[in-house]
Amino acid sequence: MSDTQAPGYHVPEQEETNYLHAQPGLMSWLMSIDHKRIGVMYLIAVFLTFALGGFLALAVRLELIAPGETIMTAETYNRVFTLHGLVMVFLFIIPGIPAALGNFVLPLMLGAKDVAFPRLNRASFHIYVVGTIMALWTTLEGGVDTGWTFYTPYSSTTSTPVVMMTMSAFVLGFSSIFTGLNFIVTTHKMRAPGLTWDRLPLFVWAIYATSIIQVMATPVLGITLLLLAMERIMGIGIFDPALGGDPVLFQHFFWFYSHPAVYIMILPGMGVMSELVTTFSRKRIFGYRAIALSSIAIAVISFLVWGHHMFVSGQSAYAGMVFSFLTFFVAIPSAIKIINWSTTLYKGSISFDAPMLWALSFLILFTIGGLTGLPLGTIGTDIHLHDTYFVVAHFHYVMMGGTVMALFGGIHYWWPKMFGRMYSETPARVAAVLVFIGFNVTFFPQFIMGSQGMPRRYYDYTADSGYEPYHVASTVGSWILLLGMLIMGLNLLSSLKKGAKASANPWGARSLEWVTQSPPIEHNFHEIPTVTQDPYEFPLEGSQKKASEGMDVTA
Repeated sequence: MSDTQAPGYHVPEQEETNYLHAQPGLMSWLMSIDHKRIGVMYLIAVFLTFALGGFLALAVRLELIAPGETIMTAETYNRVFTLHGLVMVFLFIIPGIPAALGNFVLPLMLGAKDVAFPRLNRASFHIYVVGTIMALWTTLEGGVDTGWTFYTPYSSTTSTPVVMMTMSAFVLGFSSIFTGLNFIVTTHKMRAPGLTWDRLPLFVWAIYATSIIQVMATPVLGITLLLLAMERIMGIGIFDPALGGDPVLFQHFFWFYSHPAVYIMILPGMGVMSELVTTFSRKRIFGYRAIALSSIAIAVISFLVWGHHMFVSGQSAYAGMVFSFLTFFVAIPSAIKIINWSTTLYKGSISFDAPMLWALSFLILFTIGGLTGLPLGTIGTDIHLHDTYFVVAHFHYVMMGGTVMALFGGIHYWWPKMFGRMYSETPARVAAVLVFIGFNVTFFPQFIMGSQGMPRRYYDYTADSGYEPYHVASTVGSWILLLGMLIMGLNLLSSLKKGAKASANPWGARSLEWVTQSPPIEHNFHEIPTVTQDPYEFPLEGSQKKASEGMDVTA
């Protein structure tokens, strides 16, 4: 690994006071308006929720390892898998990359000293904590058993604490909106001189597109959940047919948010992927403008495809045809990214450091997830596959195989910048390989189960159904996943004390966050840099030598 000094720009010495030690004490962190500290606090919070969601997933898999009751009753199973889905979607995946990595990295990439609204940024974190506490409080009341989608009329009639859980998602929505608004304004108004739109890092483009979806789609979910709470509290007939409501109306509202939310989850991962591929292949990203504009295209088209979740709901056949077409259409921008990343790798000087292994995992798993989405977007095949384990496998290949792999890659990539320490490379690579293997062993058998008709969300199956070998493989795979993640977590945490000190730019990367010290000083830059060069222009493209100079900036 080679350090990179940017010509004409002074990289401060490591002994200067960094953001980690600028102000001591827990309260200085909790009340901080420094985007870097807020990003680190988000990172800690989302990984605590990830640990909880992962534990619940292991419990679900252990229950299904054999027919009959294994470790829990059917009622407990319903509450466990519901909480798993809610925690993973609303508390982990949606805020994971934007709120944690985005908060830390985006202002640095823009050459800014903070986000546009620092106090609003702090408020968004505090609101996230309040929403998380509300969600977890429901477990003290026995938990919710509706599934993470809160489908009516069951969610409007069950005796479980649906109101508290829906209101926690309502509160979490404000955190998402505040974060998105902050990033949009920061990107428009706080770019360094010379950092034009066609020089923006692709991670910034991805976060920008994500923020548009957050600001425009999240209020729809908030209103929907508020209406559901009103129905339960006041007995107003909105979604419950017993009260004169329409349960299909809830599906329209919910999926109008939740399909764009899929791209809230995956677009930031695509942004991380663009940074990793170009850095570790030592090549300029292929088709920069196509990748940037495809992020915006995904954000726009994502609002038009919600009906493909409702092919079996009784909607018009003509509406189904339109939504099927739009489902295929939204795949085009994603395919552009896959093709361009693959082309960037072609004849590149690829270094298989841990972040690159996570990027390659993303490329393989997300491609499988995308291709298996095509049968679900085709009306004829979706009728057979709808509500089966095929959907579960597809969803996890996109969300975990995509977003989570990108998150892990991004954490390994920016870890030296965030904490000023290098982790041990060998266990990091071992962890990446184990997680990749464990993931495929866990979820690939579910495609086969689903195509054979195994319904999702079922507590049990019969011994003669033929599903048991697939469930056994899936459960064993979850244990391999756990092992890989434990190795990854222990390696990263141990690096905080034992890791070698990181230089300003250990990867030889080209964007602005690498021209400040590791960890950065409290205000990021002593002087705002002026950008004079494309951030993806590597001077020794395709060679075995790492870039010998950084992004061309001047103080």
